[in-house]
Amino acid sequence: MRTPAPAAPTGRTPATAPPPPQISPRALRDALAAGAAAVVLLWAVQVEPSARLDALFATAAHITGLLAGYGVLVMLLLMARVPAIEHGVGADRLARWHARGGRHVLCLCLGHALLALCGYAAHTGTDLLSAGAGLLGYGAIAAATAGTALLIAVGAVSARAVRRRIRHETWRAVHLLTYLAAALAFAHQLAGPDIAGSALAVWVWALLHTSVAVLLLWYRAVVPVRQALRHGLRVAEVHRESPDVISVVIKGTGLGELGAEAGQFFRWRFLRRRLWHTALPFSLSAPVRDDTLRITVKTVGDHTRRMRRLRPGTRVIATGPFGALTAHRRTRRRVLLLAGGVGITPMRSLFETLPGGPGELTLLYRAGNAAQLVLRSELEEIARARGAALHYLLGPSDAAYDPLSPQALRDLVPDLADHDVYLCGPPGMTAAATAALQRAGVPEARIHTECFTFA
Repeated sequence: MRTPAPAAPTGRTPATAPPPPQISPRALRDALAAGAAAVVLLWAVQVEPSARLDALFATAAHITGLLAGYGVLVMLLLMARVPAIEHGVGADRLARWHARGGRHVLCLCLGHALLALCGYAAHTGTDLLSAGAGLLGYGAIAAATAGTALLIAVGAVSARAVRRRIRHETWRAVHLLTYLAAALAFAHQLAGPDIAGSALAVWVWALLHTSVAVLLLWYRAVVPVRQALRHGLRVAEVHRESPDVISVVIKGTGLGELGAEAGQFFRWRFLRRRLWHTALPFSLSAPVRDDTLRITVKTVGDHTRRMRRLRPGTRVIATGPFGALTAHRRTRRRVLLLAGGVGITPMRSLFETLPGGPGELTLLYRAGNAAQLVLRSELEEIARARGAALHYLLGPSDAAYDPLSPQALRDLVPDLADHDVYLCGPPGMTAAATAALQRAGVPEARIHTECFTFA
């Protein structure tokens, strides 16, 4: 028997509730830039000016190597799932920073290797092949070479053209090699002259690596297991919302302690065969209530299709909550919620819980046709109870009439420019809607969105 979702005539998440500890995107960028500047300073105070060719190569190899090592630490930190960072910056933005930064780090690693090879060849007066063979005779350099090869493998499977053609599980397994690559690089750095030449540099470098390792171990391993033991999450029910969308109801104990808010997501791991090894992010599609969590999932990939066969009683490990798409980002009395496809899930929770009187909340739901609307009865019940506006924007994406054009949005939402906008949907729809909203007069700072492309 399906558990009906109750409507909420008033918001359950008060606007005055204190936000969780968080680090803003600007603060994080400034801190990371300061760290990079400190690395450059460490290199600069040790530089011995020389016009010799081998010295020039060596000097350039040192700075690229130091920055590459620092960059690897930054990439690991961005994906450590530290709540203060994820709540403040947003998981989608962190993922984009990680992807862009990873390409720069790989270039630095390759540049460091090439410059070191050329410097050693110039110093010994040998060709590049002989110089390479000689360098590999040093254990620390051999370790760094292996680490670089692992990073190249990670970068190759992360390339967009390759990522679309491989299974998520394969991509994830290869991506885990980053940890081994970082460990090999750390061993090489401690043996290098820029770090080993100063006891203070060795201490600081080791402290940085230890801190990031502890954060990774704590938030990616210890916290999920601790939450699983404390809350005893189990699947209570699975029901079909549409031919390719399911909702999973999960029961536990003391779930109020999680502090989950409407608009946030967890990373879910279902402990059954062919599912336990993968954790993917799904937003809550209803507020936490009566020690019950609910997610609504489009079954488009191997992992999500297997979720249709979940049975009541299946144990669940959930890490989180994460995400910055919450009431704390609100700056205006009037709010527009704009959803596309299964992006309705966090919007449905916000539609129920955002504080506001009649006429202050509007939900626009974009779908190809009426059959693709998910949670429709719940949305209509909430709209009636709260006196909120609800509009379905139906039609193919290539139709002549665009319901997400600036004029269409202004027609549906009077005083659109004076609204906060929460937006969630497929990447293409999200980008088009963001551009249309800005052309309609909504400042970029008042368009709140998180977008995921996990399969």
